[in-house]
This record gives sequence, structure tokens and C-alpha cells, in this order.
Amino acid sequence: MTLKALAFNATLKPSGNTAASSTDFLLEQFRAAFARSSIELPIIRLVDHDIKPGVSADEGGGDAWPSIRQQLMDADILVMATPIWMGQPSSVCKRALERMDAFLGETDDSGRMPTFGKVALVGVVGNEDGAHHVSAELYQALNDVGYTLPPNAVDYWVGEAMSSVNLVDLDEIPEKVKTTVDMAVSNALHLARLLSEAPYPPPA
Repeated sequence: MTLKALAFNATLKPSGNTAASSTDFLLEQFRAAFARSSIELPIIRLVDHDIKPGVSADEGGGDAWPSIRQQLMDADILVMATPIWMGQPSSVCKRALERMDAFLGETDDSGRMPTFGKVALVGVVGNEDGAHHVSAELYQALNDVGYTLPPNAVDYWVGEAMSSVNLVDLDEIPEKVKTTVDMAVSNALHLARLLSEAPYPPPA
């Protein structure tokens, strides 16, 4: 089975913004790591799409979520990457998680959500404290809506608090960022293969 991956880029900077995005930069490290296993990583820049507020699969009125959701459902692995703003995941990251809440009401006869057997990774960037808090929020939310997270499921970089230096400003990617991405992707691929061969059983 060939695994499929997908990334959500939850930067607040829309495409065409002249300021470079550290979230973009981190996701390119994930993309390169997946490519070494011959797996593509399409990236959806959430802020470019009109994702309506709500917790259903389709909020109508030109809602962009249904088509994004279909890509999400087609993927075995999701990489959710967000900047830190005010110690929190970005607002567009939270919007996507809120829309994924619909999975809670879409269980099969055994109570399993359609995301059971899918794997999630997290990426976090910022120049303030909060990487552990943000990753904890995403871990909880993604697990609540059915995703399984492997060991070392987050790669993050934070600069000195209250500074203006971002990941994208660095002359060289820190070695720890590189090795952590490689570990996260390797673990995610391994876990996704295991779950594809042996899906979660119905509760006894």
C-alpha cells in the first residue's frame, strides 16, 4: 500500500505575502523528509481558503472546507503546522480543528470515527514561548477527533522570547530541527503502515 500524506499550513500570511513564513519553511523540511521515502506532501495553506466557522462537515454558502476535508480523508498522515500567536495555535489552525469536530458525530456502528487508523504529526514555530503548550493543544485535539500520534510527533523551533528572529531568518537549519523531522516522519510512516495492515478493532 502506498501511503498518502497531507499538510495543513496554518500561517496567518496568505499566499503572495511579501513576508517569508517560518511555517512554510518548517513544512519544507517535512516535505523533504517524506520525499526521501518517495511520498509527496501536498500543502494546503488554510488562510487562502474561505473556511466557514462551525463544527459541521459543510457550513454552506461557499464553504471551502468540504473539498479540503475530502483531501484530509484521502490522506493516511496529516501534518498540522502552526505558528505561535499569543502563546496559542493560530486562529486558522483552531478553525480547522473545530471543523474536524464533525468526525465525533460520524462514527460507525462500533463507535469508530472515520479518522481511526490515520496518523498525525505537528509542527510549531515562533519567536516566543509556547511550543510545548501549542503542541499539547494540537495533540489533544487531533487525538480527540480520531488521529493516532506516534512517538516524537512534534518538531518545533522557537527563537528567543520577544525577539524578531524567526526560523526562516536563520542562515542554517538547526541540526536538532532536521533530526527531529526525520524521526517524526519515520515514526509516522511506520505507524501508518502498521495501522493500514491491522486497523483498530471494534471495542470488545
